[in-house]
Amino acid sequence: MSTSSTQSRGVNRRINSLQSNGNPARDGSHPKKRIVTHNEAYLYALRVAYLTYLLQPRARRLQHVPASQMPVQRSSASINDLMKDFSLLRDNKSTRFPHGFMSELDKRLTGVLMGRERKPEYQDATIKRTFAAFLNAFTEQSFKKRMEKDRRVEDLVLIFFSNATKELQKGKSPGDDSWKLMADRHLALFVRLISLVLRDHDWARDRPELAARLATLESKLLAHDQDLSSTPTRNGTSSGGSVEVVVPLSYEVRDMPLVQIVARIFGLTNTQVQSDINKYKPVWIEKAALQDLKSYQTYLNLNSRKTLRSDDFHFDEAYDTWRKGEAHDLSQMMLAIIQSNPELAKSTAASNLPQLQRHMSNPESTDGGYPDVLRRMSDHSERSSYVIDQPFDMSTLSSGSQSPDTSVDDDNGFAFIPPEPRAYYRFILGEAFIHDVKDQSLQLSEAKADTSAMKLLSKQSMELLNEIGLRWRIPLVSRMTLFLDVVCEKFLDQEISLDTLDGVFNFLKGQPAETKKPHTFASSLLSDRTQWTVADTALYQSTLSSLHEALMRDLYNAMQECYESKPPSVGPVLYVLENHVCNDPNFSKPQEDLDAFGDALHDGLQQKAHEAYRSYLEKHVPQDQQSWDFFHVIELGKAVMALAQKIQKRYKKNPEIMGVNPLAALVETVLPLYAEDARDIVTRILELAQGKDEEVPIEDGFQLYNELVEIRQKYGEVLPNVPFAFEIEATLAEFVWRWIHTTESAINDWVDQAIKQDQFRVRIDSPQQIPTEEQRHSVSVMDIFSSFNQSIDRVVQLNWDDDLQYAKFMTAMAKIVGAGLAHYCEVVEQRFLKEMDRLTPEQEIAASQTKQEKWLQLAKDTWNNKDKIEPFQFFPESFVKLNNIDFAAQQLDKLEHEVNVDACAEVIQRHTPPVTQRQKKINNYVFTIKIVEAEDLKACDMNGSSDPYVVLGDEYQKRLAKTRIIYRDLNPRWDESVDITTQGPLNIIATVWDWDAMGDHDCVGRASLKLDPSHFSDFMPREYWLDLDSQGRMLLRVSMEGERDDIQFYFGKAFRTLKRTERDMTRTITDKLSAYIHHCLSRRTLRSLTSKSITVSTVTNYFNRNRPQPTTQAPSEPDIARALKPLFAYFDDNFAIMNQTLTSSAMIMVMTRLWKEVLVTVEALLVPPLSDKPSQQRQLNQQELDIVFKWLQYLFDFFHAVDEETGEANGVPLDVLRSPKYFDITTLNFFYFEPTDALIRTSERMASATAARQQAQRNRLSAPASLASPAFGGAAGLVGLPSTRRSKSIMHSRNLGTMRKAKEEKRKEAQADPNDDMILRILRMRAEAERYLKDRSRQKERLAAAAAAEMIVRQSLAAGGGRMMGNLPRR
Repeated sequence: MSTSSTQSRGVNRRINSLQSNGNPARDGSHPKKRIVTHNEAYLYALRVAYLTYLLQPRARRLQHVPASQMPVQRSSASINDLMKDFSLLRDNKSTRFPHGFMSELDKRLTGVLMGRERKPEYQDATIKRTFAAFLNAFTEQSFKKRMEKDRRVEDLVLIFFSNATKELQKGKSPGDDSWKLMADRHLALFVRLISLVLRDHDWARDRPELAARLATLESKLLAHDQDLSSTPTRNGTSSGGSVEVVVPLSYEVRDMPLVQIVARIFGLTNTQVQSDINKYKPVWIEKAALQDLKSYQTYLNLNSRKTLRSDDFHFDEAYDTWRKGEAHDLSQMMLAIIQSNPELAKSTAASNLPQLQRHMSNPESTDGGYPDVLRRMSDHSERSSYVIDQPFDMSTLSSGSQSPDTSVDDDNGFAFIPPEPRAYYRFILGEAFIHDVKDQSLQLSEAKADTSAMKLLSKQSMELLNEIGLRWRIPLVSRMTLFLDVVCEKFLDQEISLDTLDGVFNFLKGQPAETKKPHTFASSLLSDRTQWTVADTALYQSTLSSLHEALMRDLYNAMQECYESKPPSVGPVLYVLENHVCNDPNFSKPQEDLDAFGDALHDGLQQKAHEAYRSYLEKHVPQDQQSWDFFHVIELGKAVMALAQKIQKRYKKNPEIMGVNPLAALVETVLPLYAEDARDIVTRILELAQGKDEEVPIEDGFQLYNELVEIRQKYGEVLPNVPFAFEIEATLAEFVWRWIHTTESAINDWVDQAIKQDQFRVRIDSPQQIPTEEQRHSVSVMDIFSSFNQSIDRVVQLNWDDDLQYAKFMTAMAKIVGAGLAHYCEVVEQRFLKEMDRLTPEQEIAASQTKQEKWLQLAKDTWNNKDKIEPFQFFPESFVKLNNIDFAAQQLDKLEHEVNVDACAEVIQRHTPPVTQRQKKINNYVFTIKIVEAEDLKACDMNGSSDPYVVLGDEYQKRLAKTRIIYRDLNPRWDESVDITTQGPLNIIATVWDWDAMGDHDCVGRASLKLDPSHFSDFMPREYWLDLDSQGRMLLRVSMEGERDDIQFYFGKAFRTLKRTERDMTRTITDKLSAYIHHCLSRRTLRSLTSKSITVSTVTNYFNRNRPQPTTQAPSEPDIARALKPLFAYFDDNFAIMNQTLTSSAMIMVMTRLWKEVLVTVEALLVPPLSDKPSQQRQLNQQELDIVFKWLQYLFDFFHAVDEETGEANGVPLDVLRSPKYFDITTLNFFYFEPTDALIRTSERMASATAARQQAQRNRLSAPASLASPAFGGAAGLVGLPSTRRSKSIMHSRNLGTMRKAKEEKRKEAQADPNDDMILRILRMRAEAERYLKDRSRQKERLAAAAAAEMIVRQSLAAGGGRMMGNLPRR
């Protein structure tokens, strides 16, 4: 048959096979199922086991045979011939001994003589005698020296042979030659000793040629001798021998291992089996086995149905391969039988006998069809039935209808092969498998990395099955499929576990234990399934299908218990399904069936989840609604989440099983049920509590919210598009508001308790310790901010999921924090003022004096010209209070960033609906009143001056604010602000008092002002000159801002409160130092420097006045600096006290405030305050002016405090020192002595430029720049004309950053917009400028009125043209 026709026939058969869905249509190709009885299977298994016993290699035993006398054999080679190889290479260095060899050889020879040599051949006394003779010659100095030089092998060998010959000849007769052979033996031992020395010291590796020559010499010397280490007799001695004889067979069961295995498998005793063997022994003989093979070979050649035919294979190539392998195996098996019983060869034709060489030369043997597969199922032990090492690739026999052309098909015709070998083999395999699985004495197989220890077939059972398969010609693939079919049947009958099933698959696919070859079953038979028979393929597919159905059923049942506490593991089932069934190429399952299974599994899991939830509901929620509590909802939620987390953890590595997610099935079923039930239960609990007029604890609400949010988050992950049935935030927001209201009601108590427990001391361990910056504030401010943070964190930790509600919560908390800080500032400032207003010891003594004594003391001080001012003794506690306010501002700024105020405000603004008609009316208004200055106050003291301070109160005589005291000044300037909150119009009364150290304070004058929100609807600041009821007037700057429910507003208000308190406390501290500043920087000090005291030379000059008088000398630089020395010492004393307690920032702040006081004092020396009236103050001369500016430079350097060594500034920064007021003072040099007309022209020019600049800014719709300070009276002062400059808003003070930014902008604005204020103040000291001052005042009034009117019109147009009311716009 041609190759093309063969391939065509194979392809057609495959197509037909596929068209019939794996069941090819062939008549009679499948054997009819035969019922195999237990006894029949037993007898056929027994006869195969008995045949194995007959054909096994016969045991042999040794039998002694006397040996015949042999003549002595002698060596015919001379010593010169033996050494010829070395002589030819005598100049080769590789044949010479290494250095140090001689000493090592000496030690080894000595060891031989001493008996320390371990080799047995060196223990003979004769050998020791010859070695001793050589050692004597070897140790001679001349020989040893020559050997150390030449190191040649032949010299040593010849010397040894010479000494050995002499020693062995002693005592021998002249005709006795036996010593010659002994000399060769001793010389060989000496050569071997040399080789041992070379090898032990690793010299042989470097001299391979020398080692080879020595080995050759040793072999030549032993040509007629045996191994030197053996003890048998030498040549020429008489000795006996032994021969092997065959042990005859006993035919006893105890000598038949496989027969014993058959007995154990079928449950019979050895006696019963022995009886059956004795019965059938005449029939079960080697000749019958040989006849079976001949018959089978005949059937194979005739293409009978009693063997496999081409129709039993998918491809003709597979059949041809199997057929060739069968022919080879049959010949080898026949040869093995004949070798076992040679008598059978006489009855077998020579042509029919197989040749042994065929196994070695036939390339088409079984190995070609099934290379190295299933060695575990086919390898034989030493008891194999034949000794030829051959592969066992055998085929099954077809038991169909017989071929009509054969006469042997009338009956079975076989002695050892059953009618249906597959059926009998399967039966025996099943019995053996069950027996081995149940056998307790059978050890488990060794556990491997991918397989666990298990019980499968024992080695003995495998040996029996291999022998049966061999004799019955069952192919390896058939054995594998039958084995798997048996295992499947046992698994379906629940006789074996899933682990055993997995072990069977791994056993079939695994590497043979007896070999280390890299191939496996999957790389042989399973990878080349074209060699399979049709029946094996069909059986394998059927087995896989049955296993798939069973495993899917087990998987479904196991998954139904996945929500239990200890569910069965589905991992082994999935592993077997995926790795052994579904991934097998012979397995196919419609996708529709898999989808249906997934749907059924998902529905089943949902039902189980529903049942699990109902059980939790009954367990955690009582039936009685009156006993319901949030705890029950929380516990139910915890139980649900615990179950979800358990399922998630349990199926973390494999979240989906057959396309079904157990966690998703649970969550999508349970969480919606929980959401609905939780909503109803919580609503009912709140209704019942409201009916009982009770409140659910706040912590219960918070705990419930946390649990519900966690559940909702898990719900959103699984069901992202399905809304959660419970609106948690809308229901539980009241608990947060209750928490906020509770905090609000307790905040003042928290502050009071913190202050009460605080001693206001630096936090150091010992008085000698220098406190760090962090230790200079006390514990009260830390405690209140700890309370603030805890309150806010309690809300933050909820992770509220409604941004708008969360922003409102933070707004309310900001209001509470602001209120707490305002209360803290109020209490701390009261304590601070109490400490700062205490009387000095002198004042306490004066207070106890009578009125007459006070007058006498005052007159005495005046007569003595006592003006020394003692430094005020500050308490460290006072400075700690100032540190606390500074620390509070830093903590508030940190809190503002943590709360994310801007984001909260943005959220509220984004969710606030637009206002369509009228804006909501504001209920609270914040008026900021700045008490600027006063003029021409009444003098209340005897020295013609006053010590004024202002007290603001309402119409009910409630004090609202108090300024600091300005000592000895009738034109004081306070520049202090206060915030007043009101819900409607408010009348305030401003009272100026004169402070007296002794007695009651005197009233200087009063004035009133009505604060009406309707008058400030434009939110523009207004300035009021209020005439006092006695004499003089005072300037107030008033602005209004609506108190909004805005988080930025509350933080800004809190910052403003802190900064104002800090500023007031700092000003109080500096006021204690300002009196001495005014004393040192006064006109009296100037006069003392410029005037001369009366001396004798002065009188002499008076009488000589007709002579030319010398020019008055100006004071020297040391004199000018010496005038400030008391002031610097005063500063140093007080700064030393402050530096021990104040923080660096507070210290800079105090110094900055003192610098401003210095500038105000210097400014007062140079020019009078700004007013429209002429001043009585005298203008300084040039000498006095120079002194004042030198003082200013000295003070500038003092406050800057530059280190002379490092050049580092440790004082007030330069940008603070060079303030706008400092700039104004320095510009006085340019205008101070200018003529009045020139000053007036300069003022008019600067006023015109300022007006033009403001008009340009208004045209750009920007805020107008500040005009000259409206310090003039007239109509503007009476009606409170609004200023064109927008006052500082609370919104500009919501954190430290915005405050610094606003301060920097103000400084830049002051520097960028110069004005003519200083020129006007100089003109006040010029009487001829009185008229210009009045005209300039009226001009400013007109400009201010026009700017205010324009601003009102612009705001009205921006608001839609309506009438401006008292409603605040939302920002």
